[in-house]
Amino acid sequence: MRALVATAAGTWAVDLEEELLLGPSTETLPEVPAPRIALPLLLAAAAAGSTVVAVLDRKPPLAVSHDAGTTWSESGRGLPGGRAVAIRADEPDTILYGARNRLYLSTDGGRFWRALALELPAIEAVAFAD
Repeated sequence: MRALVATAAGTWAVDLEEELLLGPSTETLPEVPAPRIALPLLLAAAAAGSTVVAVLDRKPPLAVSHDAGTTWSESGRGLPGGRAVAIRADEPDTILYGARNRLYLSTDGGRFWRALALELPAIEAVAFAD
């Protein structure tokens, strides 16, 4: 599973399973329209099917909905603030969160998060590449 990460120093390809930086990438992040949600302190959001994840400027930094935004639950206790999130379209329980310079991956819909070992320049956006 690969991701593209837009940073202050360009776009990087990352192997999420091996936690490897594959190097600079000439690929561009896909243009995915952000879902329209009305939450205070909203920084970024992503949706796939009925799963919606919002990055908020507060602690914990994430809100997750599994019913298209009707109800929300907090997620990411202990995670640092960030500005980027992506949901894998074919597996909506797989969520990638970009904090300042580190990526976090959840494979259970945002209940548990795993920090990837690699560090990147200031993260601006994330997307699943395959």
